[in-house]
This record gives sequence, C-alpha cells and structure tokens, in this order.
Amino acid sequence: MNDKIVIIPTYNELENAENIIRKVMSLQPEFDLLIVDDNSPDGTANIVIKLQKEFSRLHLLSRKDKNGLGTAYIAGFKWCLNQQYEYIFEMDADFSHNPDDLVKLYDACKNGADLAIGSRYITGVNVVNWPMNRVLMSYFASSYVRMITGLTIRDTTAGFVCYKRIILETIELDKIRFRGYAFQIEMKFTTSKFGFNIVEVPIIFTDRTLGESKMSKHIFKEAILGVISLKIKSMFKKYVR
Repeated sequence: MNDKIVIIPTYNELENAENIIRKVMSLQPEFDLLIVDDNSPDGTANIVIKLQKEFSRLHLLSRKDKNGLGTAYIAGFKWCLNQQYEYIFEMDADFSHNPDDLVKLYDACKNGADLAIGSRYITGVNVVNWPMNRVLMSYFASSYVRMITGLTIRDTTAGFVCYKRIILETIELDKIRFRGYAFQIEMKFTTSKFGFNIVEVPIIFTDRTLGESKMSKHIFKEAILGVISLKIKSMFKKYVR
C-alpha cells in the first residue's frame, strides 16, 4: 500500500478538477489522492467519479454541505488516518500550488521534518499573479501571526503542507475550532506547541487562472481576531505527547 496521500478540498472546481487529478496521478513517486467535495453544484464530484474508473489511487469523500475549509480537512485527515497513511498532504485544486512540489515536501518529511510547509515567504516573496494589495495583506498577516503567537514560521497561513501521521494522531482534531484560513494557523500553532519539527520548503505560489477564489472578508477577519484567542487559550493548556 502507498504510504502517502494528498487531500484536495473542492467546491465548484469543475474547471480544474480533471487537470489537477491527472497531474497528481502522473507524479513519481506515486501519491494517492483524496478529493473532499462539499456537494459542488457544478458537478465536480462527477468528474472524480468518472476518473476513479481510470485511477485506483483516487478516492472521493462527499459531504452534504459547504461547511468550511477546516472541517473539510479534518474529515479528510480522519479518513486518511483510518486508512493508515503515513504522510498526509494538503493542496489546493486550482494549481496555485505546483503538484511537482509535493515531492519536495515528501523529501523534507522523509529527512526529519514532522511538518513540511510549502512556503511563499521563506526566501522573500514568491507569489505570481496576485495583486499587490493581496500580497501585502498575506505577508503582513503572517507577520502579525508571528508577533501574537511567537511562531517562527514565515508562512503561517500556507495551505500546501505535509503532515506525518503522528501529528494528526497527537492533535485533538475535534477541538480545532477554526473553519476558514485561520484553520491553517491553528494547525501550525498547535503542531509547534507539541514540539514537532517544522520545516519550511521554498515554493512559488501562482494565483489561480480558472475558477473563483474562496477568500472573503469574513475569513480574513476570523484569522486576524482568532489568533489572539488562540494564544490566550494556549496559556492555560498543557501540550504533552
């Protein structure tokens, strides 16, 4: 059995789904792939079902409602843990993360990292096709998170990562509270508090060319306000593994 799997959450990714699936399926070494689809009205899940006839390493977890990025990943994590995968990846469906870089994250975890982060900011600002206001918002958001939480990670909101299963077994997944992009911050912060080895791997992030971004003001507000409560609550909790 393959020991590594990529989780891609989808909602209305019809334009990207087949291309991203075929690309991940073509990689060497081989990666299994789990699509977590939130009942996309555009029929994204139907593309996955069609391609499952071609790729035995392709899996689909269908959810009834659109309930946030964080809950999609938690559902995916639990599925992957039950299937005994050792290396569990997060990646977007829209090619903003280069699938070829999955190999870099895998190599980092094979060589000692417990969490490998595909980082936009570890070697400067490596973002393509974003408007300047979004680049600045993302960059300074990570700076703000570091200031509040004490994290040393440069890209605290990154959504392109590889977890060793021991992290996901240690973290109480049902107690992860954030649903939007603050979920990424909470997972990294909790991983750090448990003392796991975190490594940032430089990548180039390219904004989507097909489909619509899921970013919203509500998601950004959750991230800004949420890190304060995250830090305060951590002061009253013991992190033992």
